[in-house]
Amino acid sequence: MLTTEPLTDLAAFGEQFTRDPYPVYAALREKGPVHRVRIPEGADAWLVVGHDIGRTLLADQRFSKHWDRASPALGVVKVSSGTSMLSTDAPDHTRLRKLVAREFTPRRMERLAPRVQEMTDALLDTMLSAPDRTADLVEALSFPLPMSVICELLGVPSLDREKFRTWSGRALSSTDRAVRAASAEAMTAYISGLLDDKRAQSGGDDLLSALIHTADEGGDRLSGDELVGMAWLLLVAGHETTVNLITNGVHHLLAHPDQLALLRADFSPDRQRGGGDPAVRGAGGDPHVPLHHRTGRDRRDGDPRRRRAGARRPVGRQPGPGALPRRVPVRHHP
Repeated sequence: MLTTEPLTDLAAFGEQFTRDPYPVYAALREKGPVHRVRIPEGADAWLVVGHDIGRTLLADQRFSKHWDRASPALGVVKVSSGTSMLSTDAPDHTRLRKLVAREFTPRRMERLAPRVQEMTDALLDTMLSAPDRTADLVEALSFPLPMSVICELLGVPSLDREKFRTWSGRALSSTDRAVRAASAEAMTAYISGLLDDKRAQSGGDDLLSALIHTADEGGDRLSGDELVGMAWLLLVAGHETTVNLITNGVHHLLAHPDQLALLRADFSPDRQRGGGDPAVRGAGGDPHVPLHHRTGRDRRDGDPRRRRAGARRPVGRQPGPGALPRRVPVRHHP
């Protein structure tokens, strides 16, 4: 049977919820681990804020990340193009991960590290050379650094970064469905062109060329649709998450001067890892949460508190084993 709990309209919390949703999550968690909500886009959903039930839900094969398994009543539209690990379940996800892992190796990342340091130093020097020694962090560092690294990694130095940034921002954030669709379509056409250019070249040592040609022992390789999806994932999700990580990580340190002082006093590799890992898990990213859709394998009960398959489920960050407080200490060691 369905719950009789009143629906919580998340949009009613206003702009503050967008800026800092965690107090709302904490208040809901005090009442229980699962709540019926209306997300800001207007669809009704189950919001899971309890650690144990969240883990149970994410491991339940009756729930899916496939967009085409979402209820039409939700009005959700797939943003990304192609097929990628963001929108597949096992065994498809496992297959894609295996193929990509063949090329996305630690050795490739290590080869890129000196270039990343060079790009970072150049951007910081530019910030320091400003007459008033002030800069917009996003414009000066958070956006250009990850975008430059991704372009270097994929071997697309001629990427029109400002145009791609506009498409990406509109496809992910616009409240106008037509604008989101048009931006996603423009990105897909652009990415397809990049892939065509790579196919026409030979001997490229970049990641995009490697993904085009990689195959497993049985000869399996990424299809054209999967290549578009992987390029979309790397270009859009790859830079977007790091932009948020850098920006929110710096904001967190500035909001907690004692933690910033600790990092400045000891900038050793161990200290950097101690500050970086919590930033990735706590201050990085954004308040959006993963969504899982009902697969249709079990529709007898729409209430996830009874572990049945139901409607769209956002899974919020939940206190529990390994969870973080809102104040992220740089002394943390994983």
